[in-house]
Amino acid sequence: MTYCVGLLLDEGMVFASDSRTNAGVDQISSFRKMKILDRPDDRLIVIMSSGNLSITQNAINLLEMQTRHSDGSLNIWNAQSMFEVVTLIGESLRQVRQRDATYLSQANVDSSASFIVGGQLKGEQQRLFLVYSEGNFIEAGIDTPFFQIGETKYGRPIIDRVIKPNTPLIEATKCVLVSFDSTMRSNISVGMPIDLAVSTRNSYRLSMQKRLLEDDPYFAMIHAQWGDGLRRVFAQLPDPNWQFQT
Repeated sequence: MTYCVGLLLDEGMVFASDSRTNAGVDQISSFRKMKILDRPDDRLIVIMSSGNLSITQNAINLLEMQTRHSDGSLNIWNAQSMFEVVTLIGESLRQVRQRDATYLSQANVDSSASFIVGGQLKGEQQRLFLVYSEGNFIEAGIDTPFFQIGETKYGRPIIDRVIKPNTPLIEATKCVLVSFDSTMRSNISVGMPIDLAVSTRNSYRLSMQKRLLEDDPYFAMIHAQWGDGLRRVFAQLPDPNWQFQT
């Protein structure tokens, strides 16, 4: 399991993904879930993955292989819109699953996978998409300015309460880290390191990229102060005036 979040805001975009792929009693594995493709002053594409690791890695590899063709066919570097980019990613995912899903199911291995894809191409606005296992996708908008994939339920409440399109990037980044802390507190299948990337609108590049390790002091502070703050607010809530029978 994993946890990835993408935010589409007035000021720009925030992306974050964990690195855990296995969390057994005697084995913990980590792989980077965030892929960044950029070309100065032209395009920035961020891809985050969840689900079967072999499926997502093969889909990305297939996407990159398309760029080696010299016949002028559509690929991520000559696409004219994020819609075209996401269509290519969905087709790659569909192609890999059609090839491998039957064999994986014979071994009782789940072949499902999904992507969050966001970024900006020259000539259009920043856009954010959620790609499903079947290769189809939806786009974020004003009413839903974020997407999550993986282990989403523990981290969603804070995002639902805080994130709006006009949320400043620095506040949104802090909110995302709290969301990760809440998720990791409740589920060991999500874990450090956390890959974090921020892009300001119309920059076509990352304005901040950071990998937060186990000993990151800011994340440790988030963990401590968020937990203390929750306990303090809970203690300040008035007791109900209901009568309990004994």
